[in-house]
Amino acid sequence: MNYPRLVLAFVGATVAYFAFGFAMFAALPAMKSEFMKYPDVYRSKDSMMKMMPFGMIAILISIVVVAVLYAKLYPVGGGIASGALIGVFSVCTFVIHNYVNLNIGLKLTVYQGVSYFIQWLIVGTAIGLLYKPV
Repeated sequence: MNYPRLVLAFVGATVAYFAFGFAMFAALPAMKSEFMKYPDVYRSKDSMMKMMPFGMIAILISIVVVAVLYAKLYPVGGGIASGALIGVFSVCTFVIHNYVNLNIGLKLTVYQGVSYFIQWLIVGTAIGLLYKPV
């Protein structure tokens, strides 16, 4: 593995993840409104802010894991195809899982599915563009 490029891929993917996430909530206030319809399911804003460090650590670990998996599985380069696979993985393991287990509506599930798919597509693509095996 090319560790300097792995670090570069991690940093680039992290910036892409948070930039897109911020843009999605700014561009789609309706998605935030959908979250607010389920106060018994989701934490309040103040409560979420207290838990935010754990979420940040989990996201950073997730991006490191995806970057390492990419480096191990796609030594030649995967680009947008690997990003799409990561996007599908996130939708299946997070969005659909939440729809089944949480008392949330289909509209919120669709918002989450589209936004998280695109967000992880961007992360995977950034990793694919930035990581080079040698």
